[in-house]
Amino acid sequence: MSPRMNDNAPETGHGDREQAAPGRPTLRTAETGPEKAVREAWERAFGAGGADAPDGRADDTGPDPTPAADSTRDGAPVTESAAPNAEEEACGTRTTEPTPERRASADTQGGGQTAPSPPADGAEATEATEATEATEATEATEAQAAPAAESPGAADERVAAVRRFSAAGRRWRGVQLVVCAASLAVALTAGAVVVGAVRDSGTTPVASTPSGVSPELLAGGDLDSGIRALQAHLRTQPRDYGSWATLGLAYVEQARTKGDPSRYPQAQAALERSLRVRPDNDAALAGRAALAAARHDFTGALDYADQALRQNPFSERALCSRIDALVELGRYADASKAADLADSRHPGVPVFTRYAYVHELRGDVGTARRVLEQALATATSRGDIAYVATALGQLAWSQGQYGNALDFYARALAADDTYLPALEGRARAQAAQGDTAGAVRGMEQVVERYPLPQPLVELGELYEARGASGDPDKARDQYALVDAWVSLARANGVDADLDTALAAADHGDHAAALKAARAEWARRHTVHTADALAWALHVDGRDREALPYARQATATGYRNAAFLYHRGMIEHATGDTDQARASLTAALKLNPGFSPLGAREARKVLEAMR
Repeated sequence: MSPRMNDNAPETGHGDREQAAPGRPTLRTAETGPEKAVREAWERAFGAGGADAPDGRADDTGPDPTPAADSTRDGAPVTESAAPNAEEEACGTRTTEPTPERRASADTQGGGQTAPSPPADGAEATEATEATEATEATEATEAQAAPAAESPGAADERVAAVRRFSAAGRRWRGVQLVVCAASLAVALTAGAVVVGAVRDSGTTPVASTPSGVSPELLAGGDLDSGIRALQAHLRTQPRDYGSWATLGLAYVEQARTKGDPSRYPQAQAALERSLRVRPDNDAALAGRAALAAARHDFTGALDYADQALRQNPFSERALCSRIDALVELGRYADASKAADLADSRHPGVPVFTRYAYVHELRGDVGTARRVLEQALATATSRGDIAYVATALGQLAWSQGQYGNALDFYARALAADDTYLPALEGRARAQAAQGDTAGAVRGMEQVVERYPLPQPLVELGELYEARGASGDPDKARDQYALVDAWVSLARANGVDADLDTALAAADHGDHAAALKAARAEWARRHTVHTADALAWALHVDGRDREALPYARQATATGYRNAAFLYHRGMIEHATGDTDQARASLTAALKLNPGFSPLGAREARKVLEAMR
């Protein structure tokens, strides 16, 4: 499974005091002999650990949320933050017309704008002022919150905008253009937490309740309508801290699914507004955990998740964020304990998928598959079905089971035919089966809509492998576009060093790759950062230094053909022919189509060693 699959994990819960459901099945089973052996090997590599709480990191309040959340102060208009203004300047007004049924839903739940009331004294004056502020704030951001309606040429225009940036080299202007181009972050972080499939009554609570607008709107595949409904509701109920928290999470989700990190400052403002209205409410704290994870601040994500759990020990979103953060910090033993805890407190699809990934990281693919199949059997919403089926497809692909992978991707796309991770996974499986033409068409479809680093690199490698006339230039174009996205991400507070290291090591500046990999390793020690540092050292000619990191990347038993390939190539460069042969053979046996270029190179080296 890709380390970024958890970025798409569906969430439930919306800030209410959640209670454990004793009747719901959990995943706890007695350990079999093989499972015990796997666990013991894991603990020898990474230690048993303990679910330690963070060391009292001070709550990062960030910038004053008022400029982004409120549009008036002391009678003077206050504009949005610089990044959204730059986006609006580059893209123009963005309007998305909701479908009739969603429009009706938004109109029903969101309410309309009301005329301002005369000034009042005391609490009434405060509430009236906040209502006016919320109205003007949501009006100021409403055009930005809804992505542009997809027209036949919209995708091509967005990609062209990014290409203009790459050719011109005008960095900030390029960032503005990329805002127009990017639309889906297929996976920035194994840890970004998603607004998910909340089931509730759909009624509209009064002000100051934990949830003013049903987050089901956000789970039903119409995020933009859900955001508009929340904005409309908050114009009339500005003290509804639950809806501010939900809006903040919706912006995090919009940034993730639309590939637009400029939403993160808006998310931060909404979440901080929620905490101003109701300090220490668990919904907003869990939202801050999701935002920190989306920006790859996993230490902060863990801190906020623990704060949320102190307020509400059964918060599913916080329980899941805690697992994500521990995984992304390389604290795998702690992550396993956190997954067990989450399973005991709040079993469900979001917990099941994380539980499966923790087991996959330790090499226990059988348990990971069983748990994902259980999650798919219990999934009811289109979003849950698409996500879990895609996770099963990715797991099957990683084990070389391409027919099974395609079956799972077909099931995901039957639930949601626009689900980008499934489209990308299907193209990857087609490439592994030798259907290069189908793979190129599929990946082009993904990149035309969402030119983000992972699909850009994959498409570039497909072009290189195909080798048709003009393909080398097409491949270079894809690799060049990665820099544009990295610039946008960094401009909005996202740590993009791992993305930079992986892309630059194979297709860019080797010195930049090594610098980024060292920076990421300094922040967190995971199998993925170990592999990235090992490979960056290798391409920079430092194979003796690279080898310990390559071995650490495979120490947990995680079955990843790319890791084995990297280790084998490093062993070959150091002259350890026997180990190199074993590692490269294992990579091709596990997943012979793990990479169109890497698999070809592995076969070439093995042939030369005969």
